Amino acid sequence: MPDSVPTPGIAVFTGTLYYEDVPLQQVFTTSGRTITEADVTSFAGLSGDYNMLHVDEDFASKTAFGGRIAHGLLILSIASGLTTRLPVLTALQPSLLGMTSVTCQWPSPTKIGDTLRVELTFESAKLTRSGSRGIVTERRVARAQDGRVVLDSQWDLLVARRPGNPT
Repeated sequence: MPDSVPTPGIAVFTGTLYYEDVPLQQVFTTSGRTITEADVTSFAGLSGDYNMLHVDEDFASKTAFGGRIAHGLLILSIASGLTTRLPVLTALQPSLLGMTSVTCQWPSPTKIGDTLRVELTFESAKLTRSGSRGIVTERRVARAQDGRVVLDSQWDLLVARRPGNPT
């Protein structure tokens, strides 16, 4: 594992994390981010997704949601952005070779004004068939300020092994 300075309750990472270093079953929580009107409007323009649940308050107020909700893919994108700022992912980025899959569910809607935090857990790691790289499975769960889960996602990442490890 790379050099680290132990701090009670806080993991500190220096240097590059490789496949062998991934801290399995530890939970890392991001800072918060409030979903704004500008986020939803900008994402609608960027994606071309003008679904009335996202952009038409009159329509959305008459639905079971009682008002506009944020795009699910916007929440996935924000969750991705928040987690990349975690020190553990900053340390992993130099050895990250790509994302091989992502699956997600949105159990509750995200409304404008909700503040989200993401819990990142490295759930498993397995070597590829050749043994030269590894697949690391992460779970990223976004929660609103009241604890509601608004995104539950699983990410499979291709990660380099530490140089000099036998394949």
